[in-house]
Amino acid sequence: MPVLNRIAGYAEEMTEWRRWLHRNPEIGLECHKTSDFVAERLESFGVDQIHRGIAKTGIVALIEGQGEGPTIGLRADMDALPMSEETGLDYASETPGAMHACGHDGHTTMLLGAAKYLAETRRFKGRVALIFQPDEEGGGGGRVMVEEGIMDRFDIGRVFALHNSPGTPLGHFSTNPGPIMASADEFSVTVTGSGGHGASPQTALDPIPPALAMIDAFHTIVSRNHDAYQQLVITVATIHAGTAHNVIPGTCRFGGTVRTFDPLIQDMVIRRMEEIVAGTAVAYGVTAELDYQKGYPPTVNHEDQVAFAAEVAREVAGDDAVTADALPQMFAGDFSSMLEARPGAYVNLGQGDTPMCHHPAFDFVDEIAPVGASYFARLVERAQPV
Repeated sequence: MPVLNRIAGYAEEMTEWRRWLHRNPEIGLECHKTSDFVAERLESFGVDQIHRGIAKTGIVALIEGQGEGPTIGLRADMDALPMSEETGLDYASETPGAMHACGHDGHTTMLLGAAKYLAETRRFKGRVALIFQPDEEGGGGGRVMVEEGIMDRFDIGRVFALHNSPGTPLGHFSTNPGPIMASADEFSVTVTGSGGHGASPQTALDPIPPALAMIDAFHTIVSRNHDAYQQLVITVATIHAGTAHNVIPGTCRFGGTVRTFDPLIQDMVIRRMEEIVAGTAVAYGVTAELDYQKGYPPTVNHEDQVAFAAEVAREVAGDDAVTADALPQMFAGDFSSMLEARPGAYVNLGQGDTPMCHHPAFDFVDEIAPVGASYFARLVERAQPV
């Protein structure tokens, strides 16, 4: 089965939705205009219930099928990134310092397309819960929606999500059972010495050399404290010290991220960072403080649901356009919280050779919107057939 004909007929309308969303990006939980836009579309489709104000601007909309049955959840993220757009498109962001650089405008559009189809046809039992989530990019809006009780409140039995994938052939689905994305923790270290004149370093206590020694030692955690057959990435991405070339600063701060699939590896990294910071501080005569914040947990797909999702994807895209044993990625996402609460699967949909997500020249490819909407719709029809 290719793209559903009825959804193919929405293509022009879906492009209009997506480009409106692209022009009007919003960040974090503050997706007010986006939420209004989604709710207006859902109301026009005739969905049965629209529940707003979940995780501040999130929405759960319900569509009743034919007869009694379970509830399946479909999730799309709505928020943008705090960065400036460099696409030059005529529908580029009109909000300074914000852009849809991860394709959440496309994800929202695909779920809206599925919602329109499902509300029109209702060829399923039970009901579908359409989850429009804010704040995927940093604050964990998915976790907030789970903590606010959406799974129990709406009796959601399983849940699915879809993400665009630059660098993967156009319309090609990929997923895997088990961990598909890593945890994402953040750390920062503040090294404190005492400032002084650049001409007299002996009268100061320079925090930069111990900070650099700590950074070098952090990088050895992967190569010398960690099993090479398991996945771990430590990235130091920021370092800040000083204001002038001839002034030794009093403090130096650096920070970055840690990504892994295993809580035991996570604990090992924390322990080693604490030891390195404390020992280096003593060796250099400075003081130092590590601030380690655990972020999103790993996104772990459920094996049975991945098999089901792959079957549906093959119906939509064909056998040759589905990879069900893809390698896990070191990116992170907060759909992890929903998969901790309910069985389900996270699937990627290729959008061809485009700039990567989080790049200022990124843009979602409208051509795949009907493909993703058809996948969402067929998940419901296959999971809960009449």
